Amino acid sequence: MPLSNKQKHIINKFKTKKSLKELSALTGSSQDEINNYLNSFKEKKKYPFWFYLIPVLIPVIVFILLELGLRFFDYGENLEQWIDATDSHYMLNDRIAYRYFFSTENAPYPIGDIFEKVKAENAFRVFVLGGSSAAGYPFMPNGSFSKYIRKRLELLYPKNKIEVVNLAFTAVNSYAMLDLLPGVLEQKPDLILIYAGHNEYYGALGAGSMESLGTNRVLVNFIISLHVYKTAQLVRNFIRWFMGMFADNAASSGTLMSRMAKDQYIELDSEVYKRGIEQFKENLNEILIMAAKAGVPVILSELVSNLKDQKPFVSLEKGNHPPAEKIFNEALAELSAGNTPDSLLNKFRYAKDLDALRFRAPEDINKAIHLLALENRAEVIKTDSVFNAVSPWGIAGDNLMTDHLHPTVEGYQIIGSLFFDRMTEKNYLPNGGKNQMPEEEQHDAVINNYHFSPLDETIGRYRIIILKSDWPYVQRRKTLAETLTELSASSYKDTLALKVIDNKIAWEKAHRDLAKYYLNKGSIEDFINEMDVVIDQYPLINEYQKIISQELLSAKRYDEALKYLTKFNNSNPNSFAQKWLGIINLSKNNVDSAILYLEQSIKADYRDAQTLFNLAGAYSLNQNYTKALETVNLCLQVNPDFPGAKNLQLQLQSLTR
Repeated sequence: MPLSNKQKHIINKFKTKKSLKELSALTGSSQDEINNYLNSFKEKKKYPFWFYLIPVLIPVIVFILLELGLRFFDYGENLEQWIDATDSHYMLNDRIAYRYFFSTENAPYPIGDIFEKVKAENAFRVFVLGGSSAAGYPFMPNGSFSKYIRKRLELLYPKNKIEVVNLAFTAVNSYAMLDLLPGVLEQKPDLILIYAGHNEYYGALGAGSMESLGTNRVLVNFIISLHVYKTAQLVRNFIRWFMGMFADNAASSGTLMSRMAKDQYIELDSEVYKRGIEQFKENLNEILIMAAKAGVPVILSELVSNLKDQKPFVSLEKGNHPPAEKIFNEALAELSAGNTPDSLLNKFRYAKDLDALRFRAPEDINKAIHLLALENRAEVIKTDSVFNAVSPWGIAGDNLMTDHLHPTVEGYQIIGSLFFDRMTEKNYLPNGGKNQMPEEEQHDAVINNYHFSPLDETIGRYRIIILKSDWPYVQRRKTLAETLTELSASSYKDTLALKVIDNKIAWEKAHRDLAKYYLNKGSIEDFINEMDVVIDQYPLINEYQKIISQELLSAKRYDEALKYLTKFNNSNPNSFAQKWLGIINLSKNNVDSAILYLEQSIKADYRDAQTLFNLAGAYSLNQNYTKALETVNLCLQVNPDFPGAKNLQLQLQSLTR
């Protein structure tokens, strides 16, 4: 007989306190009935499959709806790897650093090299990966070694479309390179060049960085991969906002160098030191394996540092090693005494490795580069050895370095030359006709055509002054007034340099503004020089060719304009360039060439009266009077008052009767 609700209530209330016999007496039911009732709770109730699926689906659905909503309202940053530079060209996203910088204000940006979306059959495409030294700091964007390589390739392989695309930017390390590599491989590179390793400790996500996601490399790379989701950005921004409520405002000011590493001292051979080395080795190894699987050769470079003229930033008095400053001073004393044995170079290197502020890569990084290259059949250029070999006393210092680790323009050119020599040795070069030229002449031709203006020199010098006005170069950060006094900006050029550094004006616009300033002053050569710098850095942007051509034509500098018009038309055939190439050739009595260009221009723009008038004149000089008359008639239809057209018409009418 089924138990009543009252009986069930009594059982439930006293089941843990009473025995079956006692429960039977209280309810008036048998012990078997009570026992069966209690056992029914032990039988697992079966639910349909969807019952278990719903708790899993609910958060997934919430995530999808949130993600769609954020995308609909265009929340956050676009962190795709490539963005449109023009309709036909890509460039690295200038916001890409926000994949790796989670809390740093004013994250760095790449130098903006562009390349064609669809790789041409005759294209030779090289990608450069690394940090600030690979980007050419402090002479960005046109001081890097990648510029030297591009110009030398262009010199030797004029029939090929040369694309040397520098993807490096400040304060990033092997995590960023590994993240960017799949997108690089998708663009069908012929070669990858890597100069990296200085930022493994204080670069974004480094072992000792203020921008850290922990020490688990797999977890860090997974979190980086979440950049494709707007929801991940929402969470990041919330955490950033929350942490900002408790942050010291002073910590967000100063140079990026000082913000990324302040007080993060790392002793040689410590656990953090070892993590930095392992992080670099594991990420670089994965990069080399991926490139090898894609069939893309890789050339690595040793890292160079200022050994002789940069004392250790932080010298630890306690630990398992001697103080860095003690070893450095001993090395200087030996050098001053005229003792320059081979061991002295190693003493300077040891002092650098003992520096507890790890901006300069330790020798273990260079050892890892050689080891991984050997294991993965990659190439290595011996940059460190060469820098020391060409330096006084065989020790690199201020002769080739602007600061603790960034080379001078000459230093970057040496690195570019070393990369190119290895490219030649391994035949990592374009397929196609090659200009035959001795190597020494090649180098001289590149250097003599480098296009590096006083504005670039000022930008670089100012960046170094500002860098050295803050920790760790000085213990007390210099005031703005002190820094400005040291900068001693006095000219329009200096003002533009400051605006570039302060991100108030783009580098290329600063050069164009200075070029216009020189043009208004009548300094044509200075105008040409500044425009050459922009054209040299962005050879695929035809608008700059048109700007300089127009200004030179307005100034009646036809011979100078001819060079730019020819280059403009060769890279992008257009009616403007063809028209003026025709007119200038006509003025030089090169009638056949003039007719060829003017006819091409008319095909693209048949209502240009000036082109029609000059073409009519060219036909008449070739004694093709009938065609000349037809053309001048068209000119007068377009513009009945075009100067000289009616007189030419009358003359031609008399000749064709």
